[in-house]
Amino acid sequence: MVADREGGARRRPVRAVTYATCGVVLLTGCASMPDTGDLRDVESTPRQDTQVRVFAMPPRDDATPGEIVQGFLEALTSDDPNYDTARKYLTAPAARKWKPERSTTVLVNAPSTEEDNPASHREDTGNLTYTMAGSSVATVDGRQAYAPAQGPYSKKVHLTQDPKSKQWRIDALPAGVVMGKSDFERNYTSVNKYYFASNTPAGATGQSVAVADPVFVRKNVDPMTQMVRSLLDGPTSWLRPVVRSSFPTGTALKKGVSSLTPDDQNKLTVPLNDRASRAGAAKCAEMATQLLFTMQNLTPTVDSVELQGAGGKKLCDLTENETEAVAWHGSVKRPEYLYFLDGKHRLVRIAGASASTSPVPVPGALGEGDKGLRSVAVSRDEHTAAGVGIDGKSLYVTSLASGGSLGDPVVQSHGTTEGDRLTTPSWDSHGDLWVADRDPAAPRLLLLEQGAGRPVEVRTPELPGRIKDVRVAADGVRIAVVVEKDGKQSLLVGRIDRDEKPGERPVVSVLELHSVTPGWEEVTAMSWAGDSRLVVVGQEQGGVLQMRYVQVDGSTPDGLVPAALPGVKAIASSEDDRVPLVGYSDDGIVRLSPGPQWQTVIKDGSAPVYPG
Repeated sequence: MVADREGGARRRPVRAVTYATCGVVLLTGCASMPDTGDLRDVESTPRQDTQVRVFAMPPRDDATPGEIVQGFLEALTSDDPNYDTARKYLTAPAARKWKPERSTTVLVNAPSTEEDNPASHREDTGNLTYTMAGSSVATVDGRQAYAPAQGPYSKKVHLTQDPKSKQWRIDALPAGVVMGKSDFERNYTSVNKYYFASNTPAGATGQSVAVADPVFVRKNVDPMTQMVRSLLDGPTSWLRPVVRSSFPTGTALKKGVSSLTPDDQNKLTVPLNDRASRAGAAKCAEMATQLLFTMQNLTPTVDSVELQGAGGKKLCDLTENETEAVAWHGSVKRPEYLYFLDGKHRLVRIAGASASTSPVPVPGALGEGDKGLRSVAVSRDEHTAAGVGIDGKSLYVTSLASGGSLGDPVVQSHGTTEGDRLTTPSWDSHGDLWVADRDPAAPRLLLLEQGAGRPVEVRTPELPGRIKDVRVAADGVRIAVVVEKDGKQSLLVGRIDRDEKPGERPVVSVLELHSVTPGWEEVTAMSWAGDSRLVVVGQEQGGVLQMRYVQVDGSTPDGLVPAALPGVKAIASSEDDRVPLVGYSDDGIVRLSPGPQWQTVIKDGSAPVYPG
């Protein structure tokens, strides 16, 4: 193993044995290092191919205290399922008490280690303390939820020397594990597990609405079984208030089941405890749907699941095609058309899956009339459209049917300039329309139920600035907003809470906003690009304009970077990744079809959108 350091730091070799034919790397965990108290770095494991398994070696006899600390930290980056090797660096009581599953702390680089008060030569007392230090990037909590966490990191580990064997071991240490970013990216992968929206109406077709809940699991430690256990444990804390699980409380894998593997027919059989037997047929179908959506996000090879209850009794089974009758899933609903404004600021469209460059006006007032538009949004069933007038003052909603009239505006802004008026509107899967009024004298986020009626003013108690742009997720329980304060913009994701009582207007709030672009100072454009992913255009402090995918938890998907698009002003994407990314740039409307280059669709166009 060699160091993987940023900034060109010196690489020091660490003794390792590699078995290439077996795909196994053994970390010695006992590199030669001085123990006189100098600042020392624990070397990060370099990126490995996904098929390579990395295992640590236990401490050697008479290992120095410094070797024990370094060996322990290296063992944390291995693929040892239960961290059994890491525990060998601990005393027996410490090994029993240590809870590695409680958290993972991610640092810019692997932690440096320094002996406290080395000048006092306290080794002869049989007690030593080391400080682990670094700069934090993120944390993963006990429910496997990722969160950016910038700032200094400093934790202590205490070592003791056994009076009989004279071997050094760690007897006090922080809970959880810690590692550098490169090791984290090699060890962990982000996977969506799925629940159902609990505080919103059913989808347009009456099914439950699937909601993605991203978590990080160890990619080389039976991730399939990890994900099933994580799904059964319930949603992450942030999402929990707005989703439900169809698995009865207390449902778990059958006792004794340690690993799950699909059969040669790509069916995954999941034996559950007797709690699962309480579910009826409809609930069981929902349980199977949650499992299948989750497994297919991990690996597309699973195309059916079977749930078994007490005594191995079959509860239900479900194929991929049958999930459509159970739940509405944004990423599998392919949009029929791509929409944008032509040179006369009227709404036009082209077939979303075609290579056509010949748009046609949409039926109805927004395509056939003479009203100039600044921005548009099309409902997810593609039956209705909302358009903001060219001056940004008025929002109109009308049918995408020939002969439909425009009618009166459903929302009006009194902002004095175009930049202080209405944002681009956005639809969720329930047919509700969202828009923000940027008027500095009365800024507000508005919800129009089914795109009509008196707007509901959405509560935003944690909003750190004025909304510049807004996009609601298809599931209707998450919302992305670009917020501007002191000339800087950031992209935040919040949870939509609804309190609805019969006969009363709903109380709708956006809560627990968190940044998904930490370090950025400008966000030019954004769009949802998957069940838990957005595509963002902007720049970091002192950086250049860039386009990047980000996850709703603030993590960055590994290896996914859209091709650069100079002069980009707007971006459009869909939860369905089978349709191309579309942009509005100095070259007009362009799209990123299969291949590395953007292609021009039409020179004279603006404001591209997919349904949503």
